[in-house]
Amino acid sequence: MRFTLILATMLMFFGFSANAHTDEQTGNKSSSLKEPWDKGAFETQKYRNLFAEAGYKQKDIDKKLNEVFESLFYGPQKVYFEVGDSMAYISDIKNHDVRTEGMSYGLMIAVQFDKKDIFDRLWRWGKKYMQHQSGDLKGYFAWSCKIDGTRNAAGPASDGELYYVTSLIFASNRWGNKGEINYLAEAQNILNCSMEKKDMQRSAPFINLEHKLITFTPDRWGGRFTDPSYHLPAFYEVWARWANDGRSDFWMECAAASREYLHKCINPETGLNPDYSNYDGSLMKGNRIIGDAFRFDSWRVPMNIALDYSWSCADKEWQNNYGNLIQNFLYKQGLKTFVDQFNVDGTLPEKILPAGGYTKLRHSLGLVATSAAASIQSTNDNRKEFIDELWNAKHEPYEDGYFDAYYDGLLRLFAFMHLSGNYKIIFPK
Repeated sequence: MRFTLILATMLMFFGFSANAHTDEQTGNKSSSLKEPWDKGAFETQKYRNLFAEAGYKQKDIDKKLNEVFESLFYGPQKVYFEVGDSMAYISDIKNHDVRTEGMSYGLMIAVQFDKKDIFDRLWRWGKKYMQHQSGDLKGYFAWSCKIDGTRNAAGPASDGELYYVTSLIFASNRWGNKGEINYLAEAQNILNCSMEKKDMQRSAPFINLEHKLITFTPDRWGGRFTDPSYHLPAFYEVWARWANDGRSDFWMECAAASREYLHKCINPETGLNPDYSNYDGSLMKGNRIIGDAFRFDSWRVPMNIALDYSWSCADKEWQNNYGNLIQNFLYKQGLKTFVDQFNVDGTLPEKILPAGGYTKLRHSLGLVATSAAASIQSTNDNRKEFIDELWNAKHEPYEDGYFDAYYDGLLRLFAFMHLSGNYKIIFPK
C-alpha cells in the first residue's frame, strides 16, 4: 500500500514526463547519450534524464528511484526513524549517532520529493536537539547527537548549515511560510546568526569572509581551512535569489570564489582532490596528513560539481574536463574494482582510513554513485558505463559483512535523483 501511494504521489508532483522523458518504448539495449547541455536550470528549468538517454524505460526509472527512496526511509535497512507524532531523525547507523550531514540531506531529499511531513519532522528534531538557541553558537547546529538527542559535540560542521539554509529556502518556495514553520525566516536566522559571529572568539561565520569560502568548522581551528566536498556554488546562487537577506551580491561572489577554488584543489592529472585543503587549494601536510588524501568526504565532489553544472552551467569548459578526468582515472583502475581511497596523485595511500570498525580499501557504492553522476558534465566515451554500473549496483553487505546504510545509501539516492532529472531548483510558486 505504501509503495503504491508513494509512487502515485511522486508521479503527480515530480512530473517525470515534463523535462526528463523519452519514448516509453525505448529499451535498455540502445542509447544516445547527448552532449552536456550549454545552459543550466536557473535559465531553462529543464534537467537531463541520463538514464533515459542511456536506454532505460521511463517506467523502470520511476520504479527504481522510488525503490531507492523507499529503502532509505521505510525499508528494513532504513536510516529514517520517526519519534512520536511530530519528529524524526536520520541516523548514521554504523556510528550510532545523528549528524547534521544526514539531517540536512534528509531535508533536501524531503523537499525534492515534496514530502512535507518528513521535512517538518526532521526540522523539529534538529531544532529541538541540535540547534543552539543562545550563546556564541546561536543559530548553529551541534554536528553529532545520540539518537535520544543528547549532544556528542556542541560544535557545528559547516556543510550542515549549507544544506539547512538551501533546503529551507526550497521549502519556502514550495510550501510557503504561513504554516507552523516559517521556512524562510528559519533560513534567514541561520544566515544572520552566522554573520553576527564576525570577530567572536569561540565561533565565526561559516563562510570565511576574507576568502569567501566555506569553512571546515566555523571556529578558530576549522576556520583556517576548508573541505572541497562542502563546495556547492549553485547553492549560493539560490541564496542570492531567494534568501532575501540583503546579501545577494556577496553570495554571488561566494559562488564565483568557490568555483575558482575547485580549480586549484583538484589534481589536473587525476581529477582527485583531498578531503581538506588550505583556502588556496594547496595540501595541508603536517599533522593533518589524513586530510591530504582522497577519502570518504571527497566522494561527494563529482556529484557536487555535477549539480553546479546542471543548475548553473557557469563553469562549463572546466567542469566538462573535470568530469572526463575523474571518470577516466577511475575507469583505468577498473570500472568494477576501483577502490575508495587514493593520494591525489593517484597512488594508494600509506594509511587506510577506517569506517564502521573496518579498515579496508573497497569498491564503495557511494563512490560508484557519485562518479556516475559526473556523467552529467562529462563527454568521454565511457560515461554510459558509469551510469550502467550504478543502475546495476546492489546496496547490500560486502563480503566481509561491512554495510553502510547511511552514507552509501544517501549518496546513491542523490545520484539517482541527478541522473533521472529529479534533483531540481525549486522555484517559488
